[in-house]
Amino acid sequence: KEEQSYKSKKKKNGKDDFNRNNLHYNAEGDYYVCPMGQHMERTHDQKRTTKSGYRQTTSIYQARNCQGCSLRGMCHKSKYNRKVERNHQLERHKEAVRKRLTSEEGIERRKRRTADVEPVFGHIKSNRNFKRFTHKGIKKVELEFGLHALAHNMRKKAA
Repeated sequence: KEEQSYKSKKKKNGKDDFNRNNLHYNAEGDYYVCPMGQHMERTHDQKRTTKSGYRQTTSIYQARNCQGCSLRGMCHKSKYNRKVERNHQLERHKEAVRKRLTSEEGIERRKRRTADVEPVFGHIKSNRNFKRFTHKGIKKVELEFGLHALAHNMRKKAA
């Protein structure tokens, strides 16, 4: 019966029990805790450069022993122990954004956005049948969208 409840990885709220974001992270000890309660210690850091040239450092955490774990098949599919990656700088940025969005000012701005911006995009996409850009390159796309916005504003003024 217990295994049956874990058959479906997703909870009722749509979150995956085994997703890295749902694992407990202990910042003081710098380790993750897997669903079975095992500590996943930091093994090493990995440096990468993105296509745009941005350098990022990712920390790799690995469980010590996944052999014989009853949740292994649902937790990960690797032949070895489970690994988790964490970009600490990205996590700090996400937390700062989360704080700004949930602050009183952030909530107020999000409320205004639904009235100010979203209907315009919906109108351009649905009523004007604009589904995709016909040009390539950021400058040409900016110009094309600028023309759509200009046409939208002119129609609005005329009405």
